[in-house]
Amino acid sequence: MFNESLKVLPLLPLREIVVFPYTAVPLFIGRVKSILAIEKAYNTDKLIFLSAQKDAKLDNPSEQDIYKIGTVCKIIQLLRLPDGTLKILVEGLNRGRIVRFLSDPDYFLVEVEPKTEVIETDVETTALLKLCKESLEEYAHYNKKINPELVNNLLNVDDPAEFSDRLSAILNLKLDQKQRLLETISVRKRLEFLLNYLKGEIEIIKTEARIRERIKKQMEKTQRDYYLHEQMKAIQKELGEREDGRSDLAELEKRMKRKKLPKEVADIVRREFKKLSLMSPMSAEATVVRNYIDWLLSLPWYEKTKDNIEIERVEELLDKNHYGLEKPKQRIIEHLAVQKLTKSIKGPILCFVGPPGVGKTSLAKSIAEAIGRRFVRMSLGGIRDEAEIRGHRRTYVGALPGKIIQGMRRAGTINPVFCLDEVDKIGMDFRGDPAAALLEVLDPEQNHSFQDHYLEIGYDLSKVLFITTANALYTIPPALLDRMEIIELPGYTEEEKLEIAKNYLLPRQLQAHGLDPEMVPLNDKVILEIIRKYTREAGVRNLERELATICRKIAKEVAKNPEEFKPFKITISKLEELLGVPKYRYGVAEEQP
Repeated sequence: MFNESLKVLPLLPLREIVVFPYTAVPLFIGRVKSILAIEKAYNTDKLIFLSAQKDAKLDNPSEQDIYKIGTVCKIIQLLRLPDGTLKILVEGLNRGRIVRFLSDPDYFLVEVEPKTEVIETDVETTALLKLCKESLEEYAHYNKKINPELVNNLLNVDDPAEFSDRLSAILNLKLDQKQRLLETISVRKRLEFLLNYLKGEIEIIKTEARIRERIKKQMEKTQRDYYLHEQMKAIQKELGEREDGRSDLAELEKRMKRKKLPKEVADIVRREFKKLSLMSPMSAEATVVRNYIDWLLSLPWYEKTKDNIEIERVEELLDKNHYGLEKPKQRIIEHLAVQKLTKSIKGPILCFVGPPGVGKTSLAKSIAEAIGRRFVRMSLGGIRDEAEIRGHRRTYVGALPGKIIQGMRRAGTINPVFCLDEVDKIGMDFRGDPAAALLEVLDPEQNHSFQDHYLEIGYDLSKVLFITTANALYTIPPALLDRMEIIELPGYTEEEKLEIAKNYLLPRQLQAHGLDPEMVPLNDKVILEIIRKYTREAGVRNLERELATICRKIAKEVAKNPEEFKPFKITISKLEELLGVPKYRYGVAEEQP
């Protein structure tokens, strides 16, 4: 044993291992500094100091990266391997502490002082040793991975210091736990720690055994139910009764034959259908598989609408549905003209930015109508969970695909106009970042194989015309904003609002309330009064609400006595009866009240 007060020894830093006294450990040495330290020790007195690194990932640890407490060891055997590395066998002698590091450019050289153990020889230590041996026997009985021969040899050790060190070496302890045991000089405290660890591991193993037994019984019950169900189906067949489960399978099989699917998807559907046919229709797993097959068969894979991009017709339709907005409409027509010439929809994603009520969403709907595509809208406002975009994995109860795939199912074609509304109001929390998931959706280079967690198969979104809307740009993540071309929709002027009210909003409200135009005689002055004193907005949403209020009140009068109703003239003074006290004051900017 090493008993000198101070000794200078080469240092070997260890990764993910702690060597204890009374133990022999084989080590593979590959680092240059470590090889030099081994050769130095082997060529002198064969003594070397082993201490663990605090961070195993470091290839060149510094003095601060090595624990001060380690083990003085003797090199029993050294074997040089063909690749230049070494294999050594070391025997732990006793604990030591690094007093200081000495300067040596080739390897670590340290001055070490021994750490004397405190070996209590009282009754409590003897009792702890006995309890540890009993617990070790019980632990070895449950844990078949531990070597029985090592356990038997250890049970014959009566020295508490040797027993605690050798036991520490064979148990599956974490690095920090082993280092803590090495640094503990009190043998009694080491035995207490080891006893608590063994008791805890035994309890975990027993709990695992109880869980396995419970699951086994549940599986046996499920299997029994399946056999009984199969017997019941056989009886029903003999009696000539209809099997609902089989009829469902037959219906699914018909859909599989009718549906045109990509080869990869068709293989998955056939595999899942075969699995479903072997299950009990009443089992929970059968429902999951049936729903999965239903989703794959319901999605459009090849179905598409034919584009009808006639520039004159698009201009006419946009002018008919939207007053003003000349620049945005011109940019949209340019975008569609390029698509018509290139026969491709790859390009920038359009993002309509403007205040509420200026017609962003309705403009996207008009584009779909103009080019003959189906329109799907998805609101992103308040979405905080990435699963809303990508879906949930099928292992979860009640799992569904994300909103993108659900929207494609509603569209029924692979080339709809998909409006992502309120893209500036996406949130983010511990459940993920939906904006990051949208990057794959909106990137033309990636969305040909969009990965939904529920489908677990790539879905082609490259033929979809995505249009996003937002009220502001500063809340949109830069990476997402970079994939979009911004088209700003400014607020309407008074004159534009007046024209929109006369030509779009009022006729729509009259139709919605079942009124004739002569029943609601609104002239320009009255409409301007509504705009100025009952609304204050960039768009026309509140203006339409006020017009709806007037139509409702007149509709009530008409419904009371349709035969005797006479249209009355709506004047500015009459507005207060219909809409109440003016909500805003109209005046010139900077004018003193």
